[in-house]
Amino acid sequence: MESSILLVGIVLVATILLFVTEWIRIDLVAILASLALAWLGLITPAEAVSGFASNAVITMISVMILGYGIERTGIMSRLANTIMRVAGESEQRITATISLTVGLLSSMMQNVGAAALFLPATRRIGKQTRIPASRLIMPMGFAAILGGCITMIGSGPLIVLNDLLVQAQEKPFSLFAVTPIGIPLLIAGIALFAAAGSRILPGKEEEAPPPTIAEVWGIDHRIRTCTIPPSAPLAGRTRGEAECKILYGLDLLAIRAGQDITVAPPRSTRFEPGQELGFLGSEEDFKRFLHDSGCVQSGDRSILGEILNGEGFGFAELIVRPRASIIGKTPQEILFRQTFSIEPILLQRGETETRGDLSGVSLAAGDLIVAFGSWDTLRHLARDRDLLLISPPEGEGVRYRKGPLAVLIFAFSIALTLTGVPLSLAFLTGTAAMMLSRVLTIDEAYHAIEWKTVILIAGLIPLGIAIEKSGAAALLASSLSAYLSGTHPLVVLVAIAIVATLLSLIISNVAATVLLVPIAMVTGAGTGIDPRALALLVGVCASNSFILPTHQVNALLMGPGGYTTRDYLKAGGIMSVIFIAVAVILIFLLF
Repeated sequence: MESSILLVGIVLVATILLFVTEWIRIDLVAILASLALAWLGLITPAEAVSGFASNAVITMISVMILGYGIERTGIMSRLANTIMRVAGESEQRITATISLTVGLLSSMMQNVGAAALFLPATRRIGKQTRIPASRLIMPMGFAAILGGCITMIGSGPLIVLNDLLVQAQEKPFSLFAVTPIGIPLLIAGIALFAAAGSRILPGKEEEAPPPTIAEVWGIDHRIRTCTIPPSAPLAGRTRGEAECKILYGLDLLAIRAGQDITVAPPRSTRFEPGQELGFLGSEEDFKRFLHDSGCVQSGDRSILGEILNGEGFGFAELIVRPRASIIGKTPQEILFRQTFSIEPILLQRGETETRGDLSGVSLAAGDLIVAFGSWDTLRHLARDRDLLLISPPEGEGVRYRKGPLAVLIFAFSIALTLTGVPLSLAFLTGTAAMMLSRVLTIDEAYHAIEWKTVILIAGLIPLGIAIEKSGAAALLASSLSAYLSGTHPLVVLVAIAIVATLLSLIISNVAATVLLVPIAMVTGAGTGIDPRALALLVGVCASNSFILPTHQVNALLMGPGGYTTRDYLKAGGIMSVIFIAVAVILIFLLF
């Protein structure tokens, strides 16, 4: 055995050992591995740092930014609400619904893009249902990888496979030739986590967030919505005439008429049939209001309810500044709602707290007002000369109007990849478009990058280069061909599947495909197995990358899910065995 192969093997074993034991952080382990290879002369200094300029790393950074841009427009918040309406609050149904959706989407786009797109919605669903995010994110990521096996354009290995077949003067596979294998693989993955997810996935408790303004002030009522039918007694009356706060203790937060939403409508606002009203108050008071006003409670799909409960709105604390022009005047006199576009919920002066009707209370310097409004409006009040914003908005400003544009940019990036444009160039173009169109600022784009993941991928790429350059990968592949001669077809299929799986864990899955397909086809010809069947098995099993966080999808989700290498070994090991069993049996039966 050549010394270079031996040295690469030692570095590889040490790297995997440190990954599993986690004595050192895995991103640092990746850097140490690339440095060791360079100092041992197994790769050049340029190759040691080549990972930072690789297509994989640029793609990873770009999809992080694109996913964050989608999240900032509120699109994924609405998607999360839709999934919860369909799946309810059952962990099994939620896991299955998310996984099926992501898997099918991944069949027509790159799996890392599908995972990045659904990550914000998955985290939000976990937060709203109080299901640990660690039990939702990994199944979603695995489904994205499995979905790549449904069509011949769903993953890099399958795309490369057809090119290799053409070069070998073999007939390429049609778009849906792999579908009879990919669909059962996706179903098997969904079934695994739906049935045993609570036992094989970590239930990591997330750090408790600081209390919200609503929790601090005991505002524990949820937002309730209703619509005004034509025959309702409320129709035609103004807000001032209805006296919702005085008679029912309800705060009218907003009114929706078609696509127009008015937050904190003034007292002169007239109620009209067809409007949807959003109130804050107890269920008992709300039911009394419905009975007296003739309004009809909105269903679970309330548009106004989704918007007001989304990330773009919330509560904030404001103080009346000394020498403010509003001192000595009542909210009604200064047209508080019309002037500031926020709804006052309560007022505290010294030790006295007022939660009733505030319209006739004269304001004084130092009065603290808890109000509800949009984050953008509340943020503008930070520069107001009368009110001082003392609690920063708890959520980022959600740019709802940019939602369709963000989705269009993401779709355009995906479309570019389908035309043959490299992933890195396509997604980086989309990233630039999001910043130029002001879906995101440049600072927000930097904030979106998970640098631990970037360092991990960039540090591991030189290891793959060394394995190929030293001849270790070629030695493994050629030895395989010699040992399989004359064995049973099922043994050949299992051996090819295992080697493709293991090789894709330590070098890129595309490189593993390029290396193994020619050898698999020669092996097939020598054992009487259809060479195209073995080639397809290689292309499929090159995506069987669940055991280590070396796959781009696993690396992307490791930080948000709080996973360790052991978590991937446990859940990914079971998934890998199921994957190989399903793929081998189906290839054997179909070919």
